Amino acid sequence: MLTYKVLGQVAPANSTTATLYSVPVTRLGTIISSIVVCNQQTTATTFNIAIVTSGTSLTTSSYINYNTVIPGNDTIGVSLGVTMATNDAIIVSATGYPISFSAYGSEVS
Repeated sequence: MLTYKVLGQVAPANSTTATLYSVPVTRLGTIISSIVVCNQQTTATTFNIAIVTSGTSLTTSSYINYNTVIPGNDTIGVSLGVTMATNDAIIVSATGYPISFSAYGSEVS
């Protein structure tokens, strides 16, 4: 069964990594349809999005966006279709604050 939902929302502190979403152990997996990044400051900044698989650490091969520029007072939608297994996580960061991240998709049970 698929459950469509907002998977997570976070606004990490400047240059700090945060977990946007982690697949719960109660789910078989998750399909991430999109992530929306919103720059709520007036100046341009950069952001990072990474997928970290269960039991591993954040490495250079984890990134799906790295130092991606987002203009001030702007929003970028990232269309994905990424599948994730139990305990996989989406890790985000930005070189500014407030920058918010929202993940949307379906959990599989």
